[in-house]
Amino acid sequence: MSVSAKRIGLIAGREFQAAVMNKGFVIGLLLMPAIVAALVVIFPRVINQRAQGVKGEIAVIDRTGRIATSLREALSIDALTRRRVESAKRALENAPAAVRTVAGGSEAAIQRTVGTPPELTILDRPADADMQHEKSWLTTPPGPGGLRHLAVIVVQNDAVKPADSRADYGSYELYVPENIDDRIEGELYDALRDSLVNARIREHNLDRAQVEAVMRVPRATSVTVGAGTERQTNRAFNQALPFVFAGLLVFGIMIGGQTLLTQTVEEKSNRVVEVLLSAVSPIELMAGKILGQMGVSLLVLALYIGVGLFMLVSFALIGLLDPLLIIYLVLFFLISYLLFAAVFAAVGAAVNEMREAQSLMTPVMLALMAPWFFASVIGREPNSTFAVAMSFIPPVNTFAMMIRLASATPPPAWQVLLTLVVGVLAACAVTWFAAKVFKVGLLMTGKAPDFKTLVRWAKQA
Repeated sequence: MSVSAKRIGLIAGREFQAAVMNKGFVIGLLLMPAIVAALVVIFPRVINQRAQGVKGEIAVIDRTGRIATSLREALSIDALTRRRVESAKRALENAPAAVRTVAGGSEAAIQRTVGTPPELTILDRPADADMQHEKSWLTTPPGPGGLRHLAVIVVQNDAVKPADSRADYGSYELYVPENIDDRIEGELYDALRDSLVNARIREHNLDRAQVEAVMRVPRATSVTVGAGTERQTNRAFNQALPFVFAGLLVFGIMIGGQTLLTQTVEEKSNRVVEVLLSAVSPIELMAGKILGQMGVSLLVLALYIGVGLFMLVSFALIGLLDPLLIIYLVLFFLISYLLFAAVFAAVGAAVNEMREAQSLMTPVMLALMAPWFFASVIGREPNSTFAVAMSFIPPVNTFAMMIRLASATPPPAWQVLLTLVVGVLAACAVTWFAAKVFKVGLLMTGKAPDFKTLVRWAKQA
């Protein structure tokens, strides 16, 4: 091993150790899983609690004279509980077996989903009731021990039988006060829908069970056929996968790049860099810093990939993931990281404090985040002219190609290879330019440079 390589290795080890031993790094590493866990575990429970224990009055103006009685039955506690149970059962039936296991069994999951239904008291109003008076009733506070006024429902005249010379049915009007629970409004819609459908079916002397049987067409799960393999299509998984891989690339680069920028600026402002340059060359220092932070980013990336694979195995979805995507992710990450990390290091060496770096970093951050904004467009049409063009334009080409590879229609192999070649050439060119800027700017002080100044420094180096 040459002396230069040994020095770069020592600097890289120092950068890696300083980053991973930092409490902020550990907290940041665990923060994202903690947020995801909180959203998955706590948020649904909070949502379920919102509608529990609700008691209130519903005023009904039934201008057909045929809905009030059935609506009262549809809004009873037994009917509300039955609809919630049926909805929970349908959701569990469509979920993978592993999801049902994690949920703690069908009955336990259903009980958590159902919760405590609201207690609703139905108040009949005359068909010719004054609407202004009824609306003001909604905003009138209940008296001591009274129930909250939750809604005014107006069933239109032609909601059960269409008016003359018309084929369309009427519907209903719903008036609610401010800050009403959305789930209560959903309960009212379901009850009104059932009541109106039953009344219309009776009007035509039909049997609802037969009507539903005629209209029921179960949606078949499509099967994705590949070369020698077949698997059930998971639409949600296919739609989310491009965003996940693009996010991993952006997140991995940001972890190492931002730390690289911050530490370079701090070491320059504290004159620590002058001590370092007495033992190593600027190029050795830059290379060591980039490699050290690359190790940190790879560690974070490996952790999140491992968590993702564990979740796919747990939910029996691992067969939906092509293992080659992991290899492509690592390759594209190394190329993209080298390009952006070189820019981060050059900017850190060129400025004297973080405030001065903002103007230079704005276009860099836009280039880094642009593929994320276009992920839905590229993932939906991976072989469009726009997607193909983005695959060969640095510095976003690696991101665009990763999104295309994770889509339902992967690109041809020659395009992937060409993207790799273009990405490597672009990373080498940017690193060469950044190294020259880093060499000159590391010991420069004074006014923060603009892009023209950076180009002049590169020519001078």
